[in-house]
Amino acid sequence: MPTTRRGAERTGPRAPLALAVPAVLAIAFLLLPLIGILARTDWARLGQHLTTPGVVEALKLSLVVSFWALGLSLLLGVPLAWLLARVDFPGKALVRSLVLLPMVLPPTVGGVALLLGFGRRGLLGPWLEGTFGITLPFHTSGAVVAATFVAMPFLVISLEGALGGLRQSYEETAASLGAGPFRVFRTVTLPMVAPGLIAGAALTWARALGEFGATITFAGNLPGTTQTLPLQVYLLLQDQPDAATSLSLLLLAIAMAVLVALRGRWTAAPAGRRAATVPAPAGEPAARDAVEAAGGTGAASAGPAGPASPAAASPRDEPSPGAAPAAERWPLHAEVTGFNELTLDAPGGTTIAVVGENGAGKTTLLRALLGLTPRAHARLRLGGTDVTDLPPHRRQVAWVPQDGALFPHLTALANTAYGLRARGVPRAEARREAQAWLDRLGVGALAHRRPGQLSGGQAQRVALARALASRPRLLLLDEPLAALDQTTRTHVRHTLRGHLAGFGGVCLIVTHDPVEAVSLADRVLLLADGRALQDAPPAEVTRHPRSPWVARMLGRNAWPGTGSGDGVDLEGGGHLVVADPVDGGAPTLAIIAPEAVSVHRERPGGSPRNVWSGTVRELTAVGSRLRVLVTSSEAPALVAEITPQAAAELGLAEGVPVWTSVKATEVTVVRL
Repeated sequence: MPTTRRGAERTGPRAPLALAVPAVLAIAFLLLPLIGILARTDWARLGQHLTTPGVVEALKLSLVVSFWALGLSLLLGVPLAWLLARVDFPGKALVRSLVLLPMVLPPTVGGVALLLGFGRRGLLGPWLEGTFGITLPFHTSGAVVAATFVAMPFLVISLEGALGGLRQSYEETAASLGAGPFRVFRTVTLPMVAPGLIAGAALTWARALGEFGATITFAGNLPGTTQTLPLQVYLLLQDQPDAATSLSLLLLAIAMAVLVALRGRWTAAPAGRRAATVPAPAGEPAARDAVEAAGGTGAASAGPAGPASPAAASPRDEPSPGAAPAAERWPLHAEVTGFNELTLDAPGGTTIAVVGENGAGKTTLLRALLGLTPRAHARLRLGGTDVTDLPPHRRQVAWVPQDGALFPHLTALANTAYGLRARGVPRAEARREAQAWLDRLGVGALAHRRPGQLSGGQAQRVALARALASRPRLLLLDEPLAALDQTTRTHVRHTLRGHLAGFGGVCLIVTHDPVEAVSLADRVLLLADGRALQDAPPAEVTRHPRSPWVARMLGRNAWPGTGSGDGVDLEGGGHLVVADPVDGGAPTLAIIAPEAVSVHRERPGGSPRNVWSGTVRELTAVGSRLRVLVTSSEAPALVAEITPQAAAELGLAEGVPVWTSVKATEVTVVRL
């Protein structure tokens, strides 16, 4: 039955009676006075009351005063809100308290304070009158000042909340694309906090329209000069209560209209916090987009398919047809201090993969090169130019953060053209070049969609196109392909590799993907606690990783320990025999490839020098093979790689006891 269905759909909690009753009383307490106005209004004479000359004059004056107050609030309040949300300075808490003070101060006290500050005998009044001939009390300008004093906090609080909820990565990314601070504020910050700004402005206007106490105390009650609608209501209450009720109804209707129109938007997060990327519309998976945008040429299948493929083994491919030839080279020299302590030198055209565990300082390094973090400072030279003292927007350093930070109010095409426009490229030329980059990255057909209409992979490709299109001298990519599916990642990796082959600057790519590190980079920079643990070509890092984390990222077993002549004494207990002697007492890292581990159901005989008993804890399919995790009380956990057929013959399953063995010649020892 429909009634039953509706009842079943109510999944919210029911209010306890002890809370429901006071809540209903509170609603009645707030509602009853409003009902009183509606009940006491003389509806037959409402039009007559609202069209009398005095009321019309007061209404016009109220509109003039409220809109001037709104203008002053925008002029002064927007910068103040930005300052409170973005800048840390001494006395910030006191300034915020001053902003809130007019909201809790009795209006008449506010009027007295204004009188003592701006009146003829106040602190500033005599100077204003003597120098500029401005007298605020008993003048329309005084009513504007009083309304602004009382109403501006609504704008500041609303906008500060919106700015505080806006991720700074949007503004930082805009700066890295070449936009100066004011351009960033005008084209990124304000559009993204527009809901909060509009809500604050509406509340400010409504509050200014209804201001009474400060106005009558500071500006007086002069018809045609300072007598606004609230003051008119006050006067009419004495001789014409019916007319006062009609005016009260008008003000009530205006206030309710503002609140209903806002529908709670003053508490909403800015667009950048609300809008997460949504899945692509049905029938448009990311993989198909890549193939279709490439013209069906099979570009999506080009590039490395895995670490062992020929393409993956080669750091660079030939430049793609769309890659711009490097007419100039911009070598990099950076001395980074602070949390990160390292020196980077790389010739133009070099791509460096930055790897390391979470918290190793990878993103901090990129932000230091951008000049965006106090945690680390970089003395940075690009080509023959020292850009250390330049602000981020003048360094020509483009950045793709982990979340892409696409501007939600701009289309994919406008996002991609943003950096070009910020650098002064004419609009038509910027849009043509942006469209070409979107086509290269396989998202040209989505140029007129906004970020909220893109899937995560599509949005990441647009962010990558935006950075590449901005003509940087240093390119910083923070896990740029992490959000892509495997097919699309292959296509974008191929396109990116083609561009990097013709890029005259240096590119740093933060990644956790060994395929990206091997196929895109000329060097791999391994960070640990902000320091460079290893900086070498990918092949060297693959053969001799200097970190257990890197070894495991590359799919190898990595056991730290101490050299002991014929082998390694392992940190977790046990001894590993190796083929070559190891210096006694030397800290070492033993590397064992999973395919070098043999798995048996009985203790093996023969030549293996390293044999342990253990238990199968996990089986994972990797391509056409199985990875078997074996734990043991005699040695650290060990991963073996075998065929599904071998696993079936051995009867492997979780919890099955097994024996593992590794030949001494299959162990690589790296001295740390």
